[in-house]
Amino acid sequence: MTDSRRRYVLISSDAHAGADLLDYRPYLDREFHDEFDAWASSFKDPWSDLDLELAQDDPNLHLGPASFLSPYNWESDRRLEHMDGQGIAAEIVFPNTVPPFYPSGFVTAGAPSTPEEYRLRRAGVKAHNRWLAEFCAEAPGRRGGLAQVFLNDIEDAITEVRWAKEKGLAGILIPPDHITKLVNLYERHLDPFWAACCELEMPVHRHTISVNPPESADTGPAAPAIGAHECFLLFNRGLGHLVLGGVFERFPDLKFVFTETGLAWVMILLQQLELECRHGTDKRTTLYPHFHRAIEALSLTPTEYFRRNCYLGASLLVGADVALRHQLGVDRIMWGADYPHHEGTYPHTLTALRVNFSGLPESEVRAMTSLNAAEVYGFDMQYLQTVADRIGPTPEEVSTPVLRQELPLDSRCMTIADALDPLY
Repeated sequence: MTDSRRRYVLISSDAHAGADLLDYRPYLDREFHDEFDAWASSFKDPWSDLDLELAQDDPNLHLGPASFLSPYNWESDRRLEHMDGQGIAAEIVFPNTVPPFYPSGFVTAGAPSTPEEYRLRRAGVKAHNRWLAEFCAEAPGRRGGLAQVFLNDIEDAITEVRWAKEKGLAGILIPPDHITKLVNLYERHLDPFWAACCELEMPVHRHTISVNPPESADTGPAAPAIGAHECFLLFNRGLGHLVLGGVFERFPDLKFVFTETGLAWVMILLQQLELECRHGTDKRTTLYPHFHRAIEALSLTPTEYFRRNCYLGASLLVGADVALRHQLGVDRIMWGADYPHHEGTYPHTLTALRVNFSGLPESEVRAMTSLNAAEVYGFDMQYLQTVADRIGPTPEEVSTPVLRQELPLDSRCMTIADALDPLY
């Protein structure tokens, strides 16, 4: 069978899962059980009511911040049925629910800010990582789990990276920036952590979250609005830290993935960084005193670092993003379904694929929907092809343009919303 006749092996670079709240207890070290019982007895996630006003065709689908209650997070067999029905052969699994001692679900919580918060939440993410390793083992070869770590204590983080590698997890998730806690990636005390991730060939990730605390009497409805408005402001800053901070210079083998994103912001930020690097060594500019020593330590341009070290888990692809693929590099882009978030492609994955990829060469579609992710995460493509031969979409199906009347009007999917009314 020629390659052009093979079904696409869809690997989603962005999916979410986690245990139901009380089901984390067996995965906690016993010394935390009493504290967990006390915490769980009164816990309520303040984001749980965020999208109740939205009409939904599936009561278990919610927007990311409110999706932690969905059984799709932990019902393994049901989830596999959904993946098969959507033609998805494998998925990279980010957290989604509420690990023990978190203030809210993963997609709304910042990193711990105090020693006591770190003590408890470190125990919580270790429990989640243990649960995740078992969850991935229930679908061998089809799930790549990402172990969560905090960077408050680097030795603790490195220990967890080594544990994750031994358990067969696919990579590492570090804390996002949040208004309650910024995590600067350029600081030199993190170098042993980057070195360990390179040594163990564990790609490092950041994922988009809502970056403000929930609505309160003081903030009113501005809090969730500002959190959504600023989410990419804080998400984007990591690229500048890694480039100007010399992290990519010191660790050329580091693989860093920005997930739940489009592409346009990268072009804008790279243009800014290129301008700063070009003028930052010119004594005639006001940039010189701020930039020149950092830039003089770099051997590559910002764009060259990006194309060597970075990947994008592009689960928010829209038409304007796809048009930029060659400028960023087709080999840097990994398609994602963002299951089980309502802004993701489920249950309209084939339609979303057609919207984004119907006019593209098959080789590029294969790169963005499977080959890039297989290289980053080490998936066995020969095995996944046998899965795809049973469930995957054909090149002919994906290459068929979508008629406007085919687009579901009740979908929250970013790709489909853009096809109906371009966002950019």
